[in-house]
Amino acid sequence: MTATRRTIGTSELSVYPLSLGGNVFGWTADRDTSFDVLDGYTAAGGNFVDTADGYSAWVSGNTGGDSERIIGEWFDARGNRDDIVLATKVSQHPDFKGLAGDNVLRAADASLERLGTDHIDLYYAHFDDASVPLAETVAALSSLIDAGKVRYIGISNYSPERVEEWFRITEAEGLHRAVALQPHYNLVERDFEEKYRPIAERENLGVMPYFALAAGFLTGKYRDGVEVDSPRAAGASKYLDDRGRVVLDVLDEVAAAHDASVATVALAWLAAQPTVVAPISSARNLAQLPDLLASVELELTPDEIGALGDATAEDEAA
Repeated sequence: MTATRRTIGTSELSVYPLSLGGNVFGWTADRDTSFDVLDGYTAAGGNFVDTADGYSAWVSGNTGGDSERIIGEWFDARGNRDDIVLATKVSQHPDFKGLAGDNVLRAADASLERLGTDHIDLYYAHFDDASVPLAETVAALSSLIDAGKVRYIGISNYSPERVEEWFRITEAEGLHRAVALQPHYNLVERDFEEKYRPIAERENLGVMPYFALAAGFLTGKYRDGVEVDSPRAAGASKYLDDRGRVVLDVLDEVAAAHDASVATVALAWLAAQPTVVAPISSARNLAQLPDLLASVELELTPDEIGALGDATAEDEAA
């Protein structure tokens, strides 16, 4: 059964309700493994791939744009570019740091070349650049739509105040509106709900949360007395406190009721939240993919969604 697709904000982009993260491509997943994961995702009905120009410049021997390059080679090998909604981001490539107007334009051309395509479906400003007037950045991104190189604009890692300023500029200057927001949001990182969700609702933004599984903590692998061999172990293990244990207990209970994995339940909860279109999650090998895909078909009851959402509040009140 193919999952019902969702529309991103006010755009015409119709996407599978789980976005495949490309941050691992060229890092913990080599080219062949990346191809396998991309093939498995699309075979299941997936059509929404997320990457960035900076992935994965932090790896020794990489140059940045490594993930984009692998995805571009996959497009070329499969001939399926038009079947995929492609999201990438600008500001972090070592050769194109920041969000000065001219840099945005050059970075976009470089991404297009690596991806082997003539357009980017969704182009995010990856991290705010306070050294550049925001109006300059917004105007540059808007001009890429006019040039036919980008279909829609998104915002990632901006403060709520700067997101609101972005829309004031858009309105005042008659520029193309952003349609998407990519925040840090998951079952144990809930600031989005108070700080960003009202903006997303007001501006009709489709939300694509990153770190949807809290660097792996919400897979349930990180527990007391268990050592996990993973590049993300340090980031995940920080959540293993009293609060995190309460969340895991509720996740275990719901997972058992559905004969599903903890990761599947955590993603299904996130996908059920207001304004969320598609959580972003990555698989560094084919074995990790089924639990991610299963979240798309899992229907949690309102009581289960509420119990998972209340888990943190109950811990704080204890």
